[in-house]
Amino acid sequence: MITEAGIPPDPSAGKSEGQPWQHFFCWHFAVLFAVIVFFGAIRWRLLDMPLERDEGEYAYAGQLILQGIPPYQMAYNMKLPGTYAAYAVILAVFGQTARGIHLGLLLVNGVSIILLYVVTARLFGRLAGTIAGSTYALLSTHQVVLGLAAHATHFVVLAALIGFIPLLRAEETKRPGFVFWAGAAFGVTFLMKQPGIFLGAFAFFYLAVQCWPNNRREWSTWARNMAVFLLGAVLPFALTCVVLYRAGVFGNFWFWTFEYARQYAVTLPLRRSWRELAPKASSLLRLILCLWILALAGIARSFWNPTIRRHVVFVLGLLVFSCVAVCPGLYFRPHYFILMMPVVAMLIAVAVSFATRWLTAQGASRWLRVLPLIVFGAAWVLAIYHNAEFYFKLSPVQASRVCYPLNPFPEAAPLAEYLRQHTAPTDTIIVFGSEPEIYFYAHRHSASGYIYIYSLMEDQAYWPAMQKQMMQEVEARRPAYVVLVGVPDSWLQTPGSPQAIAFDGWMKQYVSNGFDEAGVVELAEPESRYFWGDEARGHRQPGREIRIFKRKG
Repeated sequence: MITEAGIPPDPSAGKSEGQPWQHFFCWHFAVLFAVIVFFGAIRWRLLDMPLERDEGEYAYAGQLILQGIPPYQMAYNMKLPGTYAAYAVILAVFGQTARGIHLGLLLVNGVSIILLYVVTARLFGRLAGTIAGSTYALLSTHQVVLGLAAHATHFVVLAALIGFIPLLRAEETKRPGFVFWAGAAFGVTFLMKQPGIFLGAFAFFYLAVQCWPNNRREWSTWARNMAVFLLGAVLPFALTCVVLYRAGVFGNFWFWTFEYARQYAVTLPLRRSWRELAPKASSLLRLILCLWILALAGIARSFWNPTIRRHVVFVLGLLVFSCVAVCPGLYFRPHYFILMMPVVAMLIAVAVSFATRWLTAQGASRWLRVLPLIVFGAAWVLAIYHNAEFYFKLSPVQASRVCYPLNPFPEAAPLAEYLRQHTAPTDTIIVFGSEPEIYFYAHRHSASGYIYIYSLMEDQAYWPAMQKQMMQEVEARRPAYVVLVGVPDSWLQTPGSPQAIAFDGWMKQYVSNGFDEAGVVELAEPESRYFWGDEARGHRQPGREIRIFKRKG
């Protein structure tokens, strides 16, 4: 059969639902397996890369869960608890280390690659699936999106890809079971992080459009399935609320994840948002330009070829909703763009596989037929070549410095080890700064639930109450050690702002009245310098230092 555009359809497209694993015993799987092993080896080499702030937050919250302490009781943050639970599982299986966390991410990424292959192969054929999986492996590992860090966006993508499989089955069969499980998967997607709700909204939109009734008798079935999807989507969140209510932390949970999160989302001026987006977007486009060109070609092909046009609602709908998922709050952190990588990989796969089949239909020579694959392979290899030093040469600490210049992430582990050795398990510590990874490494509780200082420095309605609460918690729990992080990125305060001045004054008085200086870490390239005890006195490096204080007596 030849389509109206003269393109033979891929015989493997749309047939993976009957025997979804039969395609894994062919050259497509061999290529995909090689790609997974290749990027898995890169991740394995850098397993010991120091944790950054978000990883430290998730790890500390996961560590508390394993100790029987629910989220939001001793660690406040606006993120939903799905990723905290995922980290708790990873820590329980692979150990409470940075290496264990990154090993868990390695598996999450590998499963995501396979799932993207399955979804894309089902829509556009095995060749497209292989290209999509290979592309996502490359994009999700790239340093531009901080792909080696176990950010929540990796877990959002995994849950969404799981949801796509019953979603596509629900579209075909209209069976409530598939509809419910699709909704439940996207409910979990939302729990991993709030922007996941937009991927759930896409799934609802797609199901509503594709199952739209053709006659009056089908309306009841359509309405039932939409209600079943919403029931499945709401259930994970509802169960989470019940669990947190029974744990006595529902008030904190609701305040941080909804009331404060709403304030956070509107604190960034639009002009500054554009300044945030412009350099990040240009870096993404510049480093993988050829692949982005192929993705744009994929958008064009979605309208041109009728075989592909059948799935235009899925591909372009997912593109729109994925872009929206990157935008809440207009902060445009590099790792937010991981949410776009599956659909970008799918568009690239559409462009390359379509061009290959078109050249085949035109009777082109054997070498000309594989030209699109050669172009794709060249772009893929070029992206790896540009990243070769990062992938194959840099040590884990050096890789951290490349991604996060002179942030105190490599220094957090030895500093935390010092605190662990000089405190009892029942002692608390406090970090004045936003470095929750120190609590995780030290296996010590924070004297305050404010494991980030950022919220105290922001121009939002709750900062006076937040500062007062933190001061009271620290004074009541009497930390054995104070860590003062003198690095701007750990505070992000506006110079001269009233909230910064108020907190800064109390903090300096609190430390000077009850603590002696015990150590100083001077951040430097290629290696930071550590001074302990009497050696610490007199060392000052404003803006690039961490000072450690011990309670007197």
